[in-house]
Amino acid sequence: MCLSIPSKIKSIDEESNSCTVDTMGVERSASLDLIDQDVKIGDYVLIHIGFAMNKIDEEDALESLKLYQQIIDKMEEEDAQEMIEEAQNCPNR
Repeated sequence: MCLSIPSKIKSIDEESNSCTVDTMGVERSASLDLIDQDVKIGDYVLIHIGFAMNKIDEEDALESLKLYQQIIDKMEEEDAQEMIEEAQNCPNR
């Protein structure tokens, strides 16, 4: 299962039309080729298969992140790490 966790844009590379995002402390790259909204550093986006798909409201993003953190806090450490790794290595990516 792939989770679309809100990710905060940390930097934008205009030459490659990509960005670096922070997803709950994990940084990775995402393409901006499929997003039809203007984004800037500090915006929150949802990513699917390595592409930023939607820009989301900061308040909604922070509420979602809070709920994800509550779920992780209730999981055993091993299960939590497995969930994070699965999200990072989504087979559809």
